[in-house]
Amino acid sequence: MTKRYYDLNTYLRSIFGCRVQKISIDAGMSCPNRDGTLSSEGCIFCNAFGSGTGAYRKGLSVTRQILDSKQALTRRYRAKKFIAYFQSFTNTYAPVDALRRLYEEALAIDDIVGLSIGTRPDCINDDILSLLESYTRNYLIWIEYGLQSAHDETLALINRGHDVKAFEEAVEATRNRGIQICAHVILGLPNETKPQMLETANYLANLGIDGIKLHLLYVVKGTALERLYLSGKYKCLTQMEYVDIVCDFLARLPAEMVIQRLTGDPHADELTAPQWSLKKTETLNLIRETLESRNIRQGSAVC
Repeated sequence: MTKRYYDLNTYLRSIFGCRVQKISIDAGMSCPNRDGTLSSEGCIFCNAFGSGTGAYRKGLSVTRQILDSKQALTRRYRAKKFIAYFQSFTNTYAPVDALRRLYEEALAIDDIVGLSIGTRPDCINDDILSLLESYTRNYLIWIEYGLQSAHDETLALINRGHDVKAFEEAVEATRNRGIQICAHVILGLPNETKPQMLETANYLANLGIDGIKLHLLYVVKGTALERLYLSGKYKCLTQMEYVDIVCDFLARLPAEMVIQRLTGDPHADELTAPQWSLKKTETLNLIRETLESRNIRQGSAVC
């Protein structure tokens, strides 16, 4: 079965001609939505670890994290090149000199061909973008902005700490610098209907960005979302509801947009619900089968 969407592996092979894997890095960053600048609570779905590996708390340097992961990924996927993915929390939330040291520590390692920087759209400035732009002459550079939803009422409800305009301003500031732009979107946010989620797809389709990551909203232990879930005020999407929304979402995205992710990877020991979210391979297979059975391709519903 051929894929009906433009996945990250295909995109990276088209550039480098070999298997390229992302290496997740925990650089010990914080977040203005947790350190008291905006809030001390964080987004309602985020726990104290910021979706990270916990490597920084274990005392592992950026170099050590990359070298350990390179070895494992080479064995598992026969990967030959790697992208350093600064994932945990907000990876532009530091002085530019500190960021330079971290980024260049990663880039100095053999077979690292690029960076992917996960951050918030309200944690970027010209100095940081200029730093990232300076690397684009020799490396593939992605910046991943967490949008989550194109609806301000949803962003307020999940205590996101920024609005849609902040995302638009970040995208505009990043354009024409050689930096690839990826948006993160969460499907199944509280009170959002399927039509509203598809409005987010339409919004991003018209923004001219380069890639997207889709995530399922799953309930993590110790979060505000867990309290909502346990009180009966939040209900998770079923697996087939999620699959259906993803397929319709993909149909609304331009065919050239890189689909970096179609669902998330919850840690089993942190997960409250839904349990089906641990079945990633099954979910991906269902998405592919549904695209096929409904004759949907990425971009097939683009106006």
